[in-house]
Order: sequence, then structure tokens, then C-alpha cells
Amino acid sequence: MEAVRDAGVVVTGAGGGIGAALARRFAAAGARVVVNDLDGVKARVVAEEIGGVAVPGDASAIVAEARDVLDGRVDVYCANAGLASGGTEAADEKVWALAWDVNVMAHVRAAHELIPDWLERGSGRFVSTVSAAGLLTMVGAAPYSVTKHGAYAFAEWLSLTYRHRGVKVHAICPQGVRTDMLANTGSAGDLVLQPTAIEPEAVADALFAGIEEDRFLILPHPEVAGYYQARATDPDRWLTNMNHIQQKWEADDR
Repeated sequence: MEAVRDAGVVVTGAGGGIGAALARRFAAAGARVVVNDLDGVKARVVAEEIGGVAVPGDASAIVAEARDVLDGRVDVYCANAGLASGGTEAADEKVWALAWDVNVMAHVRAAHELIPDWLERGSGRFVSTVSAAGLLTMVGAAPYSVTKHGAYAFAEWLSLTYRHRGVKVHAICPQGVRTDMLANTGSAGDLVLQPTAIEPEAVADALFAGIEEDRFLILPHPEVAGYYQARATDPDRWLTNMNHIQQKWEADDR
């Protein structure tokens, strides 16, 4: 793809799952890829496989190092690292704080580092792995749902603020994806996400189709568009239907 050939690309949380699939797809398209993950061993394995460079560490603090590795230029930044925090409003405040830091503030910090250079050049691409939970919600996972709404809102804000200055933004909102994160969602994930779960490579395919079509919202599960429309058209009916799922989950989980 011409849009990413020779581009300097950073993918966070790329030691496995969606991040690894994105890194492989960008590398296959001719991009120069920095593979980031908290797990340095996993990052190096993926980087070696695709001919990229591993930059392990906290996703919110590696932009400067990644820029150096890419000869001073980051063209595409994939804010993919995320934390699937379950629980209700009663979850410990440390759980809420960590979910906010990883799922939202890491994106904000990266953009703070990237946007000035992109505006000066008149080009740049920010890819946010959000989740359908950021458009809708997820039973049994208040911290995750709330912070993914925040991630979506920030991606939307970036797009409406800077698109006329050459900054392109994509928000990827899949439902279930067959990753370790899905496996760790327990019975709620089994009920809501597993029946329609897709492979990480399908998410990468959806992103590349969205890049070619210059679309902001990327829906690897096309049916999410209908759910999102139903939510906007009749919120009370949508919430009632979601509450029925909540009740079924509670009954099944007893």
C-alpha cells in the first residue's frame, strides 16, 4: 500500500494479539516498524520475525526513542496497548486509575509528542485501538467500558481538530478478537464476545481497508454499525436489551 510504504510506524502492545497482527501487516506493506510491548522478550520475537526494531517499555513513554530508531520521523502511531479491567463502580480506585492511564492517557501523551511534528510536516496518522465497548459498552467491565469511551472520544477529537492540517485518525472498534485479552474476560466474554470472535489478522485487514478508503471509524465486526445506530435512535430500548444480557450473565454466572 502506497500510503504506508517506507513509513516509520510504531505499534504499541505489539508483543501479541492485535498489535502483533498490525505490526506484521505494516511490515508486509513495506513500512519500517517499531514493535513496542511491556514484555521485552515478546517485542523482540515479533520484531525479529518482521525485520523491525523492538522498543520495549511503557507505551506512553517511548515516542522519543522510537523516533530516534526511525531516523527522526514517526509517520504512523498505533496506540494499541490496552488494559481489559473488569469490575463495577466498586472496583478499587487503583484499578480505575490504571485503566484510565493505559487506555486513555497513554494516547494523550503520545499525541502530545507527535502532533507538533505532524502539523509542521502537514502529515501523520494516529491509529487508536478502541473496542466496540468504546461505542457501546461491555457487561461486567465498568473501568474498561468507561475508559474505552474516553479513548474513542480522544480519537474523535484529534480527527475533528487536525484533519484539515493533514493528520489522519482511525478508531478501530472490534468486538471479540481471539487474543489473550479475550481469554481473560471470563464468563462475560464467553457470553457476549466469543460467539462472533475473529482473528487478530482480520482486524489488521479492516484497518488497511479503512486506510485505503480514508475512514475514521473502523468496524471489523460490521454489525456493530447497526448496534451503534440502534443505541443512538432509541437509547432506552437499547439499554433495556443490554440489561437483558446483564441479567442472563448474572443468572449463568451463579
